[in-house]
Amino acid sequence: MDHLHRKLRDHEAAMFQQGYLDDQFSQLQKLQDDTSPDFVIEVMTMFFDDSEKLLNNMSRALEQVPVNFKQIDAHAHQQKGSSASVGAARVKNVCGTFRNFCEAQNLEGCVRCLQQLQQEYSLLKNNLKYLFKLQQEIKTAGRSIHTKGLRDDMIYNR
Repeated sequence: MDHLHRKLRDHEAAMFQQGYLDDQFSQLQKLQDDTSPDFVIEVMTMFFDDSEKLLNNMSRALEQVPVNFKQIDAHAHQQKGSSASVGAARVKNVCGTFRNFCEAQNLEGCVRCLQQLQQEYSLLKNNLKYLFKLQQEIKTAGRSIHTKGLRDDMIYNR
């Protein structure tokens, strides 16, 4: 395996090991094939776009007086569902905590959770951008990317 493939495999493995991604992301990868070679990038781009809007909506809602915790909870619920559907595990987990603070109408807890959510989202996005950059470099070099089953290989080849 060449240097780029090794970097790709190591980076993806680290994202799973550090909890950024879960098996749902592996399921997305398995849906990608020759007829839809950019499927994962397209899905994640939609996730990024939606997440940016939701994070902005949550931030604005937390600045309102009085704070509408039901509205913030609805945004956090939507973000949690989106995150779960793409395998963004750490983002999803923060959303669960965020929803608990909304239910308790704890403004300070909500503000802290939003900051943590923004941080986790940013880390995920930067890590995935790097992963997609490596994939693009491999494609540009005329090589194929074997993302299908990468997670399975990591499990069985420990």
